[in-house]
Amino acid sequence: MRTHLLVRRTRKHFPRLDVAQIKVAAIQKGGSDRKFYRIRCSAEQALILVKYNREREENRHYVNIATFLSEHGIRVPEIYFHDADEGLIWLEDLGERDLYSYRDESWLVRRAFYESALDQIAALHALPESLCVEMKQHLPAEFNSDLYLWEQNYFFENCLGRLFKIEKTKVAHLTALPALEEIANHLASFPRVLVHRDFQSQNIIIRNGQAHLIDFQGMRPGLAEYDLASLLYDPYVDLAENERLELAAYYRGRQFEHGMAINGDFDLKLRLCAMQRLMQALGAYGFLGLVKGHKHFLEHVNTAMRSLQRTIAEIDGLTELEKALRQLT
Repeated sequence: MRTHLLVRRTRKHFPRLDVAQIKVAAIQKGGSDRKFYRIRCSAEQALILVKYNREREENRHYVNIATFLSEHGIRVPEIYFHDADEGLIWLEDLGERDLYSYRDESWLVRRAFYESALDQIAALHALPESLCVEMKQHLPAEFNSDLYLWEQNYFFENCLGRLFKIEKTKVAHLTALPALEEIANHLASFPRVLVHRDFQSQNIIIRNGQAHLIDFQGMRPGLAEYDLASLLYDPYVDLAENERLELAAYYRGRQFEHGMAINGDFDLKLRLCAMQRLMQALGAYGFLGLVKGHKHFLEHVNTAMRSLQRTIAEIDGLTELEKALRQLT
């Protein structure tokens, strides 16, 4: 959408803003089909404008999800105005400092921000079923065995096949390893909570020392460990093992404080969810980097592959896959 149209619509819906010196700057963000703009009227006045594709189901529910999260005390950007006919959302500008931007700070500094993020996600996971029933009608399909298998296949097709150009017969053999379907069925057997679905460092904004969640339009019922794995095994920030252990322990403490029941082996579920999340991320890197032309995603492939190889090495039944990955890393 042209800049003058963005300005015109902003003036229409926000007539009290000081628009004499209004400036519009595009924000380059991830591989989303949405377009983001920072609308700055003065040093003190700024907001974010999102232009989304109305044909994508999850985009159309962003405002409903944001309102739901805010009503239940989870920090997200405030929605100022939603023009559903045009596919435009004006929302609070939380600033430019995401958790990723602190990656080179000391662990003492970063740990406080990570703990703040875990406070928010633990609060989401702890929401009782009675509060979530109505919200689920606005959410994508829940995590089930089919979705876990889709993530695995996404990895084999777009990472091993498209990116590393492994021959099709070998990819097909690895895809058919019985342990992979068993993992999908095992994870799908546990009770679900609401999960963010993309809980990683670039989707956590730090403002006044506190974490705020963004890009939550993929929220759906799933396992809490999937969100935790998304942060602890984030390819954008390769945490040290002792840092992962500290954060996992902190999250478990928050679960306990919220009265959440611990179902099954926490460490095993976290490891299996880490495998799933890394497969999904690597599949996305291959697809976005090679098909969509977002080459910057390819910069994170090696970190994610090493993390996936180490994770799979501790999972029974995946020796062949671990050896194949070791040859690529």
